[in-house]
Amino acid sequence: MNNNLRFDSKAVHFHKRIKSESTSKAQPIYQTSAFKFKNLNELEGYFEGKSPHMYSRVSNPNTDDLGTGVAQLEGAPNGIATSSGISAILAGILSVAKNGSHIVACEDLYGGTYQLLAKELPSLGIEVSFASFESEESIRSAMKSNTVLLYSESITNPFLRVENIDLIVNIAEDTNVHTMIDNTFATPYLLQPYLKGVNLVVHSATKYIGGHSDITAGVVVGDAALVEKAKSKVMNLGSNLSPFEAWLTCRGLKTLSVRMERHTTNAQKLASFLTEHAGVEKVYYPKQASDKGNGAIVSIVLNEEIDPNLFCEKLDWIGVVPTLAGVETTVSYPIGTSHRALPASDQERLGITKQLIRISVGIEDYQDIEDTFRKALS
Repeated sequence: MNNNLRFDSKAVHFHKRIKSESTSKAQPIYQTSAFKFKNLNELEGYFEGKSPHMYSRVSNPNTDDLGTGVAQLEGAPNGIATSSGISAILAGILSVAKNGSHIVACEDLYGGTYQLLAKELPSLGIEVSFASFESEESIRSAMKSNTVLLYSESITNPFLRVENIDLIVNIAEDTNVHTMIDNTFATPYLLQPYLKGVNLVVHSATKYIGGHSDITAGVVVGDAALVEKAKSKVMNLGSNLSPFEAWLTCRGLKTLSVRMERHTTNAQKLASFLTEHAGVEKVYYPKQASDKGNGAIVSIVLNEEIDPNLFCEKLDWIGVVPTLAGVETTVSYPIGTSHRALPASDQERLGITKQLIRISVGIEDYQDIEDTFRKALS
């Protein structure tokens, strides 16, 4: 592909085709568990790097397309696709950390990531400390002699704090540790953490990369050596993505730019409307995240007199779902879903209350979105 193409063009023309007699305009689906060889010499050639694919748990043209496509948009040299966002995070972490390692993670992150870090990694001998990433002192005080990784989200979930990536990278370079950023909410359309010096960038491709709520996938991109290690973890742990889901995700990736443009425009308008509404106590929406916009998620705290259950019930065509980022506008309830597993003390300290609603703003006509929220709030 022409590396001089701009972002919107790269998103459409990212495919890495294998040698084939096919002249198909669309990338074919390589729905196969394995690839055949003419003889044993050709099979041995695979292990010598002369053939790209042998077994789809190891690699497949469709999964390779997804990994390299997102890497291109992030400005990274390499990337791999995985079975989910959490498996991408795990693969990335295990490319850096091992038994005896220590990780410092931001405290205001996705509940599923919290469970992985707080409940699963310790069983592997990996210690995790959570800290406020809003100050250099807080991050540095949480670090230890065996710290190997600083982990955060470019736009945090659910309070939409825009991470100070430059600060994290500076601390990491000063202390010789690695950095890892979940860029799911921002997508490479808004932010490209790798170009700021981050070692690994992960996505729940289930969200905006796929964009249509019909796949579950993850991607990790970054430093070539670390991605190669992560690829080995994906292969050995069996957390690879299926060819068909990779193909669907690639199809979604082609429209990332046009979807995000509408998402962010609608979200900015809705955040402004809700800020002025008497039924909303507080609105969380990023500020100055990017010159292209501030993202597609708006979180609100309803006034105490508003029953969250009744509010959700009155949203009509706007559904209540435990995820985000489809083309449809939806709402989620962090205390009951994504952040349910957090200890009650942490929920209270972070502000995850029964009145908190997270809105994933879709690409519908904006006025229909506003009208529906106005009716539900009244």
